[in-house]
Amino acid sequence: MARTLDFLAIDLGASSGRVVRGRWDGARFDLSEVHRFANEPISQMGRLQWNALGIWSEIKRGLARAAVDRQIELAGIGLDSWGVDFGLLDRTGNLLGNPYSYRDGRTAGMMTLAFEQVPRRDVFMATGVQPMQYNTLYQLLAMVHARDPQLDAAATLLTLPGLFSYWLSGRPAIERTHASTTQCLDAGASGWATDLLDALRIPTRIFPPVTDPGTLLGPLSVDVAAETGLAAVPVFAVASHDTASAVAAIPGLDAESAYISSGTWSLMGVETRSPIVTDAVLAGGFTNEAGVAGTTRLLRNIPGLWLVAECRRRWQRDGLDADWNELVAMAERVPALRSVIDPDDPSLLNPAHMPAAIGALCHATGQKRPESVGEVVRCCLESLALRCRTTLDDLATATGNRPTALRVVGGGSQNRLLCQLTADACELPLVAGPVEATAFGNLIVQALAAGELGGVADGRAAVAASITRETYEPRPGADWDGALSRLRNMSTHTNN
Repeated sequence: MARTLDFLAIDLGASSGRVVRGRWDGARFDLSEVHRFANEPISQMGRLQWNALGIWSEIKRGLARAAVDRQIELAGIGLDSWGVDFGLLDRTGNLLGNPYSYRDGRTAGMMTLAFEQVPRRDVFMATGVQPMQYNTLYQLLAMVHARDPQLDAAATLLTLPGLFSYWLSGRPAIERTHASTTQCLDAGASGWATDLLDALRIPTRIFPPVTDPGTLLGPLSVDVAAETGLAAVPVFAVASHDTASAVAAIPGLDAESAYISSGTWSLMGVETRSPIVTDAVLAGGFTNEAGVAGTTRLLRNIPGLWLVAECRRRWQRDGLDADWNELVAMAERVPALRSVIDPDDPSLLNPAHMPAAIGALCHATGQKRPESVGEVVRCCLESLALRCRTTLDDLATATGNRPTALRVVGGGSQNRLLCQLTADACELPLVAGPVEATAFGNLIVQALAAGELGGVADGRAAVAASITRETYEPRPGADWDGALSRLRNMSTHTNN
């Protein structure tokens, strides 16, 4: 009989964080949430920053709650988070200030400034990463341009999972899948893109070693173990970019499938054996990010359910406190494809009033302005589905291979209307699940490191045995081609 082991997955999202226990019985994982907490950037003197110590306090609270269950004997802890954001440490290892949010406005104009020194194509060819305003590279360039004293005082840069894993284990390092989101990593080598960083006057001394998924960082530090009541549990560097963890857990993912990690962002792409750094990939707006077991995730970032979440936040302020199921029900009752938008339009990056911004964009593109809550939600969901369709077309152009199935994971896989609309727009079957893909992927890497799994394929098979998935077949009828033509004509997605 196989032994039972418990692992803890700490999963930090840009709107919430949680600590999840994964019980492994040798064939499947049983997940249970130990602790969940709210997380959002805080505006302070016009700057948008993360409350790093508040997040750390919640992480320790989750660990302490796990320790209360004396039947748990932990075999590992791993932490993942969203990409690009980072903290800076001084030479004694102290955090110099709260990490900035990728949505902070300090990176405005930084890509233009960067390309005056290093051409855009050269930046992409060096890193394999699509230039995007919020990438770590441009956040650092903003600090160089502003002569930020924190950068002068910094001895070490740690991406967010690297920072919290350092506080857990005492070892400063950046894990590869997260490093690949920074646009500071060399696409063709194992280290940092030092020539590019030097050209932009970004100090290379602050970049620590890159570790691979599954690396043992060390035991839980003595002070954290004492404070939480845990023992010296192994702390692993998992696939610490949340999308990398999510993709690692997708059952059935193969060369004929495209994946969509659907949540605040929708990350859509394919898994490849190595980076594809070509002009076609650059023109298509795709990026190469590291995956588990030496794979590459060729993907496009699509603003996802954040659009609806921001609308909901505004409606709550105005007195309408509808839950997600109610919002979807309202959207199902309104006519289809009346107004569509480009989710990548700059006016939607961080508007003060998202429903008004969506209405203004529809009006500016000669369409009916959505008025009701249901019309706004349907506009968002149909536009996301169409963006997946254009991404699918562009993937086929960039790789020479058109996927024949879609596999959707993450919170968005629970949104039945969005799943059906995406299957319809793409004219492909769509398999939804698991919802908890990021936690599953985090746990898979820990189990691999602990010798409990033989490979990623075994982990994906274990996930398939642990969940129930749902398949959506495309439906005929709606004029998706006409809507696609409208979207292509109005698109402002220029990849610069």
